[in-house]
Amino acid sequence: MDIKQILIFGLCLVPVWTCRMNRCYNVSELHQAAERKLRSHYPQPHEFPTAALSNSLASCPVSLFPQQPPQHVRDRSLSPWRYVRVTKEDHFPSSYSEAQCLCSGCVLIQNNKNPVESHDYNSHPVTQSRVFLKRELCDDGRRYYLKPVTVKVAVGCTCTRAKSYN
Repeated sequence: MDIKQILIFGLCLVPVWTCRMNRCYNVSELHQAAERKLRSHYPQPHEFPTAALSNSLASCPVSLFPQQPPQHVRDRSLSPWRYVRVTKEDHFPSSYSEAQCLCSGCVLIQNNKNPVESHDYNSHPVTQSRVFLKRELCDDGRRYYLKPVTVKVAVGCTCTRAKSYN
């Protein structure tokens, strides 16, 4: 065998070898193992307080703009958002905060008039890739291993030009 054949053979074995290298955990050990692995390998960002359930209706808060100045950037934005709680039972962490845009358009304030929602612009989520640990069944069918997976999570909203114009 020459060096090319050895390298190709080795590259073919890497996925099989790394899959077999995953430690299997009993259900009782799984949560602690996930916490340890997240703490040491995948630090998690700060969680924002959630204001609502993800299935509750949200409305564009245009009428709130002329009132008192809001404290948070999410409320001052021309594309305001709220945080909702998302739950994925087979992931660690199993729940996290995700931004949900409150307006389909963007809030415009012009010439000291009352703010209006303009659909010439769109509110669009800004996403961040986060690593979660997904619970996967081991070959024995009784225990689980933790597989790192990347999930795009909305962390805020921004105002963008509409894709089409009237």
